[in-house]
Amino acid sequence: MIYRMLAINIDGTLLQSNGKLHKSTKEAIDYVQQKGIYVTLVTSRSFPSAKKLAKALKIDTKLITHRGAYIANEIGRPTHSSRIKEHITYDLVRLLEGFPCQIRLVHEQFSLANKYKLNHKLLSKTVFTTGDPIVYSQQFVDSIGDTIADEPAHPLSIEVYFEYKEDLKDVQEAIGKMYHEVECIALNDLRLDIVPTGVSKLTGLLYLAERLGIKRNQIVCIGDEMDDIEMIQACGLGVAMGNAPFEVKRAADWITRSQNLHGVAYVVKEHFRKQPQIEFLQKLNIIK
Repeated sequence: MIYRMLAINIDGTLLQSNGKLHKSTKEAIDYVQQKGIYVTLVTSRSFPSAKKLAKALKIDTKLITHRGAYIANEIGRPTHSSRIKEHITYDLVRLLEGFPCQIRLVHEQFSLANKYKLNHKLLSKTVFTTGDPIVYSQQFVDSIGDTIADEPAHPLSIEVYFEYKEDLKDVQEAIGKMYHEVECIALNDLRLDIVPTGVSKLTGLLYLAERLGIKRNQIVCIGDEMDDIEMIQACGLGVAMGNAPFEVKRAADWITRSQNLHGVAYVVKEHFRKQPQIEFLQKLNIIK
């Protein structure tokens, strides 16, 4: 099989557990791009945060960010964006404000959160990964509902961090019954993400690939998170990191080394080393 696209998750995949890029990873991305492979990042991170990392890797392609809701090469000029409508956002916020939780409306350039202080030991240590504070504005207000009543918002997603897991279940059930325009993704017992219906890393990846004329069986996808499973199963070669949960590994065609043992570089070495440059294959009419 000839692969034309490499799609990579960020946290737990590209980055080591210390949050840094290893030299071997940078070299691997450069190597595969020289072969004419389209490299993109597929992440739940904000666009500015993903773009900052892309620049460090010298990737100048369209990035699939906000879990597939925002695809772009430049901020403010999206190829695709999918948002929660203003009136639904307001209704959801008012519902959520009846529970002890932190609510965060996530846009491509900023986030808006309430000042609720989480008392749960696990959540009190949570590091929000929607964006780097240097490149991504994070605003806190007393009441999101009051704020967006005056200035309506249509975010890409809503992140909710609950004190009690029973509240998460109740909210998830209530939203599922009342709104078909959004979907709830429970990332753990206390974290819920609300996204527009149909938004996922996979739908974002397929949207971009179709516009590039790349078939799904020509894509190599590397990930480690539960929301990477769909991509891993759907692509030509689905790769799970060595540090991924069992469910992700079970869905993969191939398991590479962990994030701290340069798993991405190992994939590139094993699967792209013998593949000729895309331009050469096109000259021979092997691919279009």
